Formats: sequence, structure tokens, C-alpha cells
Amino acid sequence: MLSPAAVAALILVIGIVVLIVASVPVAIAIGLPSLVAAMAVLGPENAAQAVSQRMFTGTNSFTLLAIPFFVLAGSLMNSGGIATRLIDAAKVLVGRMPASMANTNIAANGLFGAVSGAAVAAASAVGTVMTPKMKEEGYSRPYSAAVNVASAPAGMLIPPSNTFIVYSLVSSTSIAALFMAGVGPGLLWVLACVIVATLLARKENYKRNQVHPTFKQSLIVLWRAVPSLLMIVIVVGGILAGWSTPTESAAIAVVYCLVLGFAYRTIKIGDMGEILLKATRTTSIVMLLIAVSAALSWVMAFAKIPQMISDGLLSVSDSKVVILLIMMFILLLIGTVMDPTPAILIFVPIFLPVVIELGVDPVHFGAMVVMNLSVGVITPPVGNVLFVGSQVAGLRVETVIKHLWPYLIAIIIALFVVVFVPQISIWLPTTMGLMGS
Repeated sequence: MLSPAAVAALILVIGIVVLIVASVPVAIAIGLPSLVAAMAVLGPENAAQAVSQRMFTGTNSFTLLAIPFFVLAGSLMNSGGIATRLIDAAKVLVGRMPASMANTNIAANGLFGAVSGAAVAAASAVGTVMTPKMKEEGYSRPYSAAVNVASAPAGMLIPPSNTFIVYSLVSSTSIAALFMAGVGPGLLWVLACVIVATLLARKENYKRNQVHPTFKQSLIVLWRAVPSLLMIVIVVGGILAGWSTPTESAAIAVVYCLVLGFAYRTIKIGDMGEILLKATRTTSIVMLLIAVSAALSWVMAFAKIPQMISDGLLSVSDSKVVILLIMMFILLLIGTVMDPTPAILIFVPIFLPVVIELGVDPVHFGAMVVMNLSVGVITPPVGNVLFVGSQVAGLRVETVIKHLWPYLIAIIIALFVVVFVPQISIWLPTTMGLMGS
């Protein structure tokens, strides 16, 4: 006879797997089994009340207010002419490199991601501008799409990052330390894309496409991009200096982007309805995922699932290397079928106690988890950046995937460099005195 906790564990595992395989929306695939499992433990009378309370508690956080503000800021950037100025700045910075247009795309995604923290917004905004420009320079459309898709997720690591905010909520780790921990992995992601793009460009004889602006032209272009880049200083600098919380910085980012949009005359009053609606839809999805994941975490804790998984992992090996390899492999698989937010909310509470016992710093673990799950947004079957990037390029997803594999291999190699070389993640926050803050 199975105990109520064992029954709840079976309901959760089987229910979530079956519903996700059946392509049921992730929020329902998490929430419904959580409710049924709670019924098995508490009875039908108390389950609905307990689950609803946990969902409310999971979203009742001042820190989480940063997410809708950053989402809105990203929507304003996507409509506010910021992408064009950042692309021009990227062209100046990497214009003399081989395959300069491809590397301009990569650098622009890094800059736009650093400003918005949104990979989908970067793939859409930068790809819309760069795809026709690269075609004019002789680059094939599949090559251009693969470059854009592969480099867009760098913004999920380079601060500010909504994904790190979610990890901070789950792990009770300093957001400032996590933001700085993402810089090294983010730059490594960009470097991996640059190396692959350059090698492939040489193979396809794209070397001739180089940009040689004059010194005066470069200064003008960089000056035009300064107001956009200043948002990084305002948002991240405010958090690091202790002048503002992440939520307050996110609100400042919204006001700043709105001012830039009106100053650049790329946003009109009539556009605000659509911008707000788009941001609201995205925020609603994220917050619903956080709510149902909070209920799931509570049921899992009651059923002692994290403890069982922890004991199982430690029974396989007591080697930190082996355990981290197993975790990274699991997260790579999970990332292909689940967005980073629910994946973090579900798996970090399970894995974090294990890695802490093995002596892994939570900030370092956060960097490796976010980088790992960022790979999932460019892989099938549910990679949203892959689908957006393919749509922007006017290509079938299957066509883009064929040209994406070299980038995926390079990025996964970079991931394991981050996993096993902790200094890439923790050097900057340690130097800035943020570790343990």
C-alpha cells in the first residue's frame, strides 16, 4: 500500500510528463497534477484552498514586480528605435572583423539583450533589421537566420536578466551578485558565436564583407547609441550602488525607454495600447507559471520528492564532477520542452541543496543553470527564439536548424567551461564584493 506522499509523487511525475508530451500548455501541465496530488494528500476539501493559497503566496513578492516592468521596457525598446542605433554601434565595433555583418548581428544581439534582457525581443528587433542587410551583402538567408537565433539568448545572461530574478527568488541569492555572475558566461556565449560565424563565413567566402567607417563617422554613430546604452548603467548601476532595488530600477527603465521612444519619434501615443497589451500578455504567462510552480514546489516538498532525488543523485556518486554532469544533462533535456522560468522554479529547489552540499557556490550554480536553460530557447520542439528567428527570416524552422548545429555545439562546450571553471562566473561579483551579500 502506497503512502499518500508516494501517491502524490506518482501523480506529479506521470501527470506532468503526459501533459507536456500531449502539448498541453505548460501552466496547465504543472498546475493540474499539482492540484490532483494535493487532493491525494489533503483530501478534496482542503486541496483547492491550499493550492490557491500557495499560488497567491508564490506571486506575492515585491521583487517579482521587476519582471512586468522589464517586460514592458523590452516591448518599448522593440518599438522605440533603439535596435537600429545599437546595430549601428555594433557595426562600428566589429566592422573590421572578417564576416563583419555576421559579427555585427552577434554584437547587436549582445548589446540589445544587455539593454532589454529579452532573447525573443533581440531576435525579432535585430533580425528584422539585419536579415535584409546581410542578404544585400551576399550572405545566405539560412546563414543569417542561424547567426541571429544563436546569438540572441546572450541577453538572458548579460544583465539585467529576468531569468536571474526568478533564480534569485527561488534560491534567496543576491540579484546584484547574479547579474554580475552572468557577464562572463554571456560574453563567452557571444565569443562562441563569433568563432563559429567567422569559420563558417570563411568556408562560404563571406570574408570580403567588411565595414570601414571613418573615425568621425564612428564617433557620430557611437554618440547616437549612448542614450540607449546608458540604460544599462542606470539599471544595473543603480542596483549595484544600492540606490535602487531591482523593481525600482525596472520601473526607471520603463520611464527611460518611454522618454527615448518619444525623443526618437518612433513611439506615438496611439502605439501605447498595443505595446501595453503585448507586455501584459507576456507578463501574465510568466506570472501564471510562477504561481503554479509555487504550488508544485509545495506539493513536492510535502511528498519529499526533492529529498528522494537528492538521495538518489548522491547514491550514484559523491563526485562533484559526476553530479554536475548529470544535472547539466537533465537540464539540457528539460530545456528542450520547458521554458527557463518553470524549469528554474521546479528544478532549482531540488538540485540546489545537493550542489551546496558538494561545495558549489549558489551564485555559480545560478550562472550555469541560466546558461544551460538558455540553450533550450533555440532548440526544438519549443524553442521560442528559434521560431521567432525563423519567422523573421521567412524560413522554415527545419531549414534554420540545419545551420544552427555548429553554434549549438560551440555554446554547449562554452557551457561546460562555465560549469567547471567557476571563476568565469564568480570572479566579477567577488571582485565587486557582492558574494554573500
